[in-house]
Amino acid sequence: MKLKLNKPIVFFDLESTGLNPATDRIVEISMLKVFPEGREEEFTMRINPGIPIPEESSKVHGIYDADVADKPGFKTVAHQVLAFLKGCDLGGYNSNRYDVPLLAEEFDRAGIDLDIKKIRFVDAQAIFFRMEPRTLAGAYKFYCDKELLDAHSAQADVRATWEILKAQVERYEELGNDIESLAEFSNSSNFADLAGRLVFDDEGQVLFNFGKHKGKRVDTIFRKESSYYNWMMQGDFPAYTKKMITRIYLDIKSQ
Repeated sequence: MKLKLNKPIVFFDLESTGLNPATDRIVEISMLKVFPEGREEEFTMRINPGIPIPEESSKVHGIYDADVADKPGFKTVAHQVLAFLKGCDLGGYNSNRYDVPLLAEEFDRAGIDLDIKKIRFVDAQAIFFRMEPRTLAGAYKFYCDKELLDAHSAQADVRATWEILKAQVERYEELGNDIESLAEFSNSSNFADLAGRLVFDDEGQVLFNFGKHKGKRVDTIFRKESSYYNWMMQGDFPAYTKKMITRIYLDIKSQ
């Protein structure tokens, strides 16, 4: 079954200084735009993160401080990246939990609000893990019968992700071949923010998904303990999470 697209989808992969979207930075971005008629465009760029790249991270993706010393910072190329993504859905591998939150954070630091309400997110890993729990290399071997060479190279990973998703659509007819159904399948979680610190309950209310108030309504806690809002705003939380709780906090104050 061929993948059905009603608008372009951009598969992307990020290499970074670490695994915390709130504090780490992008050192490389690779994007593959697939158009409904099948045409493809690629965009790969290394980025100076503005902070040292830890040795342990460099050993994973092979990018060291010297490799990005003369590269532009994300703020310099943010509008170029945004232009490539304009009008597109997004796809990736483990992108919903990591790449999307990190990209949103970088855009926020550049003064750009990524309107996620207008974007559908397809995560090949989410589909894979629900169907055949393995790693990216395992998925590539399982679905495409190929060995993933240069793993943790953004360009190799993003190309493998695109091939995996096409194979998944061919293998699992119940997935459907349109982005709407794939995005719905990928996003089986009830996250209210991008990082999963907040979740929706069955009634659509926002709950904390961490810490001492896990499972409790955010608005209820803020009414009783406004200092918790201040603590979160001063803490090491992603910008999008802070935006979510600020909306709730301001709603309470306006009542």
